[in-house]
Amino acid sequence: MVNAKTNCCSWRGSYSSSSVKLLSFMMPLLLFAGLISVLGPKVSFWLAVERLLSTSANPSSSSQKPTQGVVDLSSSQVVAVDALSKQDSAISDPPLSSAPVIQPLQRSNKTEETFNVDTEIRPTSAHLNESYVPVVRQNKPRKYSILDRTEAGLLHARSAIRRAGNGNQTPDPDYVPIGPMYHNANAFHRSYLEMEKQFKVFVYEEGEPPVFHNGPCKSIYAMEGNFIHAIQVNDQFRTRDPQKAHAFFLPYSVTMLVRFIYVRDSRDFGPIRKTVTDYINIIASRYPYWNRSLGADHFTLACHDWGPETSFSIPYLHKNSIRALCNANTSEGFNPAKDVSIPEINLQTGSLNGFTGGPSASRRPILAFFAGGVHGPVRPVLLDHWEDRDEDMKVHRYLPRGVSYYEMLRKSKYCLCPSGYEVASPRVVEAIYTGCVPVLISDHYVPPFSDVLNWKSFSVEVSVKEIPNLKNILMSISSRQYIRMQRRVGQIRRHFELHYPPKRFDVFHMTLHSVWLRRLNIRVRHDH
Repeated sequence: MVNAKTNCCSWRGSYSSSSVKLLSFMMPLLLFAGLISVLGPKVSFWLAVERLLSTSANPSSSSQKPTQGVVDLSSSQVVAVDALSKQDSAISDPPLSSAPVIQPLQRSNKTEETFNVDTEIRPTSAHLNESYVPVVRQNKPRKYSILDRTEAGLLHARSAIRRAGNGNQTPDPDYVPIGPMYHNANAFHRSYLEMEKQFKVFVYEEGEPPVFHNGPCKSIYAMEGNFIHAIQVNDQFRTRDPQKAHAFFLPYSVTMLVRFIYVRDSRDFGPIRKTVTDYINIIASRYPYWNRSLGADHFTLACHDWGPETSFSIPYLHKNSIRALCNANTSEGFNPAKDVSIPEINLQTGSLNGFTGGPSASRRPILAFFAGGVHGPVRPVLLDHWEDRDEDMKVHRYLPRGVSYYEMLRKSKYCLCPSGYEVASPRVVEAIYTGCVPVLISDHYVPPFSDVLNWKSFSVEVSVKEIPNLKNILMSISSRQYIRMQRRVGQIRRHFELHYPPKRFDVFHMTLHSVWLRRLNIRVRHDH
């Protein structure tokens, strides 16, 4: 009881002195608050303190990572790789029913990530009988790695594309995309310019020709050899420093794998798969980049029909990596949100000389044209219904002697492009080269560069079951609409042309741009 009374008395005795201390402490704060009220700030002092206190109580609210704002593909999915977790679920696989479309980016809840010093609230060691006022202290700047700055650059690119989607056209000395041939011409143009400004690709040097670092340049699989060669000699996009790379290219040719490793007529893919597996195992053991992202920032390119087959060699190659394929068949696992559809170009002479150009729409007397061998499930149906049955529909198994294939393309309004054994056909590009409106006859096919190009504006898409009604479908298109489509074919032709050296907006750059778009939808982090 004595102790209790002593304590009570001591408390009463210190009450007056404590009151004086409290009053002297609060006076400057009250004066400061009154000054702010006179000046009329947008946010009161006490509200600012309250926010700081709430931030201190819940640090996660101030340290949330920015939304991984992504290029708005038609799937509205975010493809994000978190190398910290290394989980299969890091990749979000959207439905395969539709091709990706470049649109204005979805708005993020937070502005672009910067490297400013963070502000943090730390508690003080004030006496218990004194009022607690938080002290604002600045942390030391965190050191950011090359990867951090690379990802920050991609974040800024995404923001620039989002703003351009709803903004004005950007001047360009060579070409300004415009018109209904593009889903969003402004967003595409800004994305292309951002690619030119910062996209860097590291090409692995392991592997020996002819399977690696080589490919055909004068065949139906010419895209393989031309791209491999073009990226390896390119000074703008290729980097020799893998730490500065946004994407990593695995430079093997599926055509060469089939030619030199596959045993003809064996139907045994084992040797091909083992070669690819051994190659990636070497890459993964020598460099940290494959394991860092589980292959999600790596890409391959194949125009051979068996291109998708090689990707099954390693699960992550098929599931995570960006696959640039001519055989873009969604029924066989092609994923438009992460994979790239590229055109099949039959470059017979290694040059485009003599293969491009054609008359205007009014100088094309033939309604539709096709000539080609019978293979695959679609062409027999086409020939059964239309071969030599209608003067307007020039459908042939073999061209009559003396008739030029390319001259027939130039005389025709519509060029029929049925799938063969696989969904892709070189006739699509042949039609575009000669100014003929392509008619895509296939199921499960994602046309090239569908993330940018609006194929419905310059081509006709017909399912296999609609082949018997093909003429009625084409005749129902008005003359005015056909003229528009034919003009648009000429406008987008530049995106399918092969040049050496490559020219801006040509097929090499469009292929690279499609890889760039997929890379924008991936976030790679250090494994701490």
